Amino acid sequence: MSETPVDTQQIDADKRTWLITSSCLGAVGVGAAAVPFVSTFQPSERAKAAGAAVEVDVSALKPGEKLTVEWRGKPVWIVRRTPEQLANLAKLNGQLADPKSERKPSELTPKYARNEARSIKPEFFVAVGICTHLGCSPSDKFQTGAQPSLPDDWAGGFLCPCHGSTFDLAGRVFKNKPAPDNLEVPPHMYLSDSKLLIGEDKQA
Repeated sequence: MSETPVDTQQIDADKRTWLITSSCLGAVGVGAAAVPFVSTFQPSERAKAAGAAVEVDVSALKPGEKLTVEWRGKPVWIVRRTPEQLANLAKLNGQLADPKSERKPSELTPKYARNEARSIKPEFFVAVGICTHLGCSPSDKFQTGAQPSLPDDWAGGFLCPCHGSTFDLAGRVFKNKPAPDNLEVPPHMYLSDSKLLIGEDKQA
């Protein structure tokens, strides 16, 4: 019996194809391994949701205006209060359920915000915009005076449309309302006069 002749050129071609394929697959593998490593240098969406700090420029915020940003999946309000709004805070203490934020100070009000304005800088109020009753988001009611669902001497603040809880412009809940506590003040600090960092307060 005669043996079938071996085609050395075909073997060399097969080897070459195998080597090229292996090299390509190896390169893809290295590339895939490198992507997660590089991405660790930037905060992931999961890290943001877990509480990565959010930097906010408040330089364009005018007195009487509110800015909303997201932190930990929650709306965070930044309100720049007018001198008149600040002056009204002291007049409301007798109408509030917890005017000095004493009920849950460690949970809802950081030490540096345990004051009448509930803020580091009186002009700026920072709060999580979620009602402490059932988690609804209160509406802005900055206009003073009689309005539907509000008292005739309303001095400005927030109204929760779900069950009627009202809060002043320091996020303090009024007496005899469904909400048991004041609005939460998140950890925050100022990086400069115009830059606010929400989620960290190491220097506060």
